[in-house]
Amino acid sequence: MATIDLIVLGMLRKESLSAYDIQKLVDYRNISKWVKISTPSIYKKVLQLEDKGFISSHIEKDGRMPEKAVYTLTDEGKKEFEKLMLEISCKPVNIFLDFNAVIVNLESMSKEMQKECLDNIEEHVKMLKDYLNENISLKEKDDNVPLTGKEVLKQQFILVQAIEEWIASLKSICGRAW
Repeated sequence: MATIDLIVLGMLRKESLSAYDIQKLVDYRNISKWVKISTPSIYKKVLQLEDKGFISSHIEKDGRMPEKAVYTLTDEGKKEFEKLMLEISCKPVNIFLDFNAVIVNLESMSKEMQKECLDNIEEHVKMLKDYLNENISLKEKDDNVPLTGKEVLKQQFILVQAIEEWIASLKSICGRAW
């Protein structure tokens, strides 16, 4: 997946990292909240990128810690990174929300089930909003978080607010039928 390639190459463009360190950054920056990326996919991706010659690795050992592979971006990797930046930035913007599969099928459910499904979605949107709000507060003054990372958090918060308003409207419409 080009998105995961771009994330890994972008992190390695700044510094050499192990797959574990990349995963920690993905978690810290909450990337998995807005891009489908998992721990196994990162480990697989670094191996694929190395096979393609976009990154190279060397083994490091730190004291009693086990050896680890540390990855560095190659010149070909820098070219691939720039290519992917342009390629992905030129694609149409798609917003995939898994819960829309539930929304389009609501009318096939009983009124009670419709309400339960909407309540579930609403609760999870609220949880995400609270999580993002807390994260924004924590990372707002953290100089280690890039400005662009902070802006993505704000973007996600604005999207969640819009979804929250939309769900309230949908519940109001559906509620008339309940």
